[in-house]
Amino acid sequence: MKNSDNQRRTFLKESAAGLMALPILSTDSFGHIKTEKVAPSPIIQYDTPRIKFAVIGMNHGHIYGQVEAVIRGGGELVSYYAKEPDLVAAFAKRHPKAKLASGEKEILDDKSIQLVLSSAIANERAPLGVRVMKSGKDFMSDKPGITTLEQLAEVRKVQKQTGRIYSIMYSERLENRATVKAGELVKAGAIGKVIQTIGMGPHRMNPKTRPEWFFHKEQFGGIICDIGSHQFDQYLFFTNSTQAEIVASQVGNTHYPQYPDFEDFGDVMLRGNGGMGYIRVDWFTPDGLKTWGDGRLTILGTDGFIEIRKNIDIGGREGGNHLFLTDHKETRYIDCTQQELPYGRQLVDDVINRTETAMPQAHCLLAAELSIKAQKQAQQIHLKA
Repeated sequence: MKNSDNQRRTFLKESAAGLMALPILSTDSFGHIKTEKVAPSPIIQYDTPRIKFAVIGMNHGHIYGQVEAVIRGGGELVSYYAKEPDLVAAFAKRHPKAKLASGEKEILDDKSIQLVLSSAIANERAPLGVRVMKSGKDFMSDKPGITTLEQLAEVRKVQKQTGRIYSIMYSERLENRATVKAGELVKAGAIGKVIQTIGMGPHRMNPKTRPEWFFHKEQFGGIICDIGSHQFDQYLFFTNSTQAEIVASQVGNTHYPQYPDFEDFGDVMLRGNGGMGYIRVDWFTPDGLKTWGDGRLTILGTDGFIEIRKNIDIGGREGGNHLFLTDHKETRYIDCTQQELPYGRQLVDDVINRTETAMPQAHCLLAAELSIKAQKQAQQIHLKA
């Protein structure tokens, strides 16, 4: 019996050693994933500027992406203004041809400017947008573009009165190439009727680099209102919902007692006339990840599903903009790094033609409304120490 036990132990050791010696096969080597790459779109060049635009307020670095989107669309940045000298100096280095205005009034009074962009402190964006629309110009805000229901009511009233555009750049859809490609695939019926989206928006905290307003809920709007607004936009877009309700939501500050007015976690369950949705946002991206967050979106359809890995594929593929599509026939991986980003061009088209090709106004404001309501009615999370 003792000899038999020794033989068994020897067999297990040798088997384990043999398994350890085997090479680990990559996913692609199994042969069930078809790899594709989006072909680059022709670069559109504009001989002369299509519109002139300006910037007021640049408290978040998103302003640089907003500006680049409009420039790609044929816009000319002519002036800018911010109260903070350090932010102005950094912006001037990036855009030396534009003029520093003496104040907000100079820009609003300039009849040649058709569009104003802003990434001011979050709770200051909607009041600024109202003033911009009343001056006869269109407005594009960083997200969140609105932080309270009172602001939302005023934006809706003035937008209707003036007929101006109030656009919010939900960049996780509008400026992510894989998400843009997913929109084309869903529209073409690639996964049937969409019935649910699951949006994950993790972010890295980096408290030492954050401005003071970042930690005050009244100013940043709360975690669901702020970074969760991206996911509400995607939910409405992919489910084609025009009405929705918050089934449940919760928020909490689970890890940062030194910032008592901050929130580091939030999630939401919602239901609309086009489908269901689940949203989770947090500030827990660990330093070991090579990017600020492993943002993902899953789109469930009746005939398949799409998963988007926006910023990184921890499975090993380089860069971001990864799209996986599974239907009844196969699983496909699509490299979307060459996908066109049409938002800036479409917004400039809308400014010129008074259309809604970049984003329907009702959609833009409904996404904001849902994020505010989910934030407002969220239950507080209290974990044991």
